[in-house]
Amino acid sequence: MTVPASVSADTLRSHLPPELELVNVSKKFGNFIAVDNVSLKVAPGTFHALLGENGAGKSTLVKCIMGFHAATHGDILINKQSRDINSPRDAYHYGIGMVYQHFTVVPAMTVAENLLLVRPDTPNVINWKEEYAKLEEFMASSPFKIDLNLPISQLAAGQKQKLEILKQLYLKSKILILDEPTSVLTPQEADEVLGLLREEVTAGRLSVLMISHKFREITTFADHVTVLRKGKFAGTGSTKELSVTDMAAMMLGEAKEARQVAKTKVDSDQIVLDVRNLHADRDNGLEAITGINLQIKSGEIVGIAGVSGNGQRELVEVLSGQRIATSGDVFVNGDRYKATRKEMYSHQVFSLPEEPLRNACVPHMSVAENLALRTFDRPPQAKGGVLLLFKAIRDTAKNLIKVFSIKTPSADTPVGNLSGGNVQRTVLARELSAEKIKLLIVANPVFGLDFAAVEYIHNQIVEARNRGVAVLLVSEDLDEILTLSDRILVMSEGKLVYESTSAEADLAAIGQKMAGH
Repeated sequence: MTVPASVSADTLRSHLPPELELVNVSKKFGNFIAVDNVSLKVAPGTFHALLGENGAGKSTLVKCIMGFHAATHGDILINKQSRDINSPRDAYHYGIGMVYQHFTVVPAMTVAENLLLVRPDTPNVINWKEEYAKLEEFMASSPFKIDLNLPISQLAAGQKQKLEILKQLYLKSKILILDEPTSVLTPQEADEVLGLLREEVTAGRLSVLMISHKFREITTFADHVTVLRKGKFAGTGSTKELSVTDMAAMMLGEAKEARQVAKTKVDSDQIVLDVRNLHADRDNGLEAITGINLQIKSGEIVGIAGVSGNGQRELVEVLSGQRIATSGDVFVNGDRYKATRKEMYSHQVFSLPEEPLRNACVPHMSVAENLALRTFDRPPQAKGGVLLLFKAIRDTAKNLIKVFSIKTPSADTPVGNLSGGNVQRTVLARELSAEKIKLLIVANPVFGLDFAAVEYIHNQIVEARNRGVAVLLVSEDLDEILTLSDRILVMSEGKLVYESTSAEADLAAIGQKMAGH
């Protein structure tokens, strides 16, 4: 693929969004065909959605556009001309930028430093006074605000996702590829971000290609949708003409309507989790949790909603043993609880954390080894707490892989090689396979997952609740909270500011409380 000498990259970037077209693109990894003869067109000034289950080839396809992978076969056309894109820098020169599913920020640096890093023309010696003035002007005109001086390590997941979008807006990309851009945003934040991008598209200043599994967002903001299934083209059409059922049928290969998870009421007065006047600090020493009081009974899902950065992450970390509370008490099953590994085992506390590949797995270790992280030092996987019995570990793993439908080449495959949905299934299998579970702590459990994986994870959580497990669900997806929870709380500025049963939930009040009113 070549660029005519007469057409410069700068000239391409100076005009309206170019047309992007993929013609019969295929990508193989050894004998594995990740993308098989897929064609796709994003017309100038349009918002195009890309649908498909995990492993359908969506991420591989857009990485071919970005130059991370060289297509095994096919052409990438920009304004009807084949282009040679061998790196993200090449993609940038043609006005193409991407917001990735996994964060690409540098934790030790500030927001301002991360923004400057994305520029290909960042000078060796930076005039910070001049650059800060430009960044402040840019941030002032953005739809959401992040303190330029904050270190990335202090940002919650939702804020990091916003920064990823800001980086591409800062680069003024003409074609913006979004990989699950609103996974950790509230519905209001998602509408704000996508609404801004939609305005840019309508004005003809931007084209968007978005990978998403939120049908509401696709039908609201996208003009067209293309569906992939098992690496192949499964269908395309206008969102005005296709129903959600139509799109789901293309994606899953069969007519499939969204189902409400079946909840069976478990009446119990047994208090499993009792949090009393809990306080905890952020990494920067400022208080994140301010006097939280919370009780969860056996057979109850309590959902905590809230805008990212209001103390939810710190609460989950305290309860999971990843952060030390500054004051207050936590009781589990009536006993004082400090979230040590020994106490989590004795009180049967399990967790499904946010960003499981970072918080709940060792990426270079095998699926079998990650499945054994809870039990490797206990019979039948160990003898005397010291001698590991690897055959027993692998046998247990093979059974869990089957029961929880984990898609992996083998039990020995590094867990970091799996798709996001299958990493989550691996953690879920480990945490829910115990014979007895009293408390399950869940944080943003379907971050970046596809339609089928979301339904599977949700049903597993509800089935645990139906068996009498007490479930704490922390999520920035209000629809998820409303669907799964028996009781709903809202967290704002480190405090619980709203409570109701799911049946009596006042959406207007919840929205106001989430917004800090």
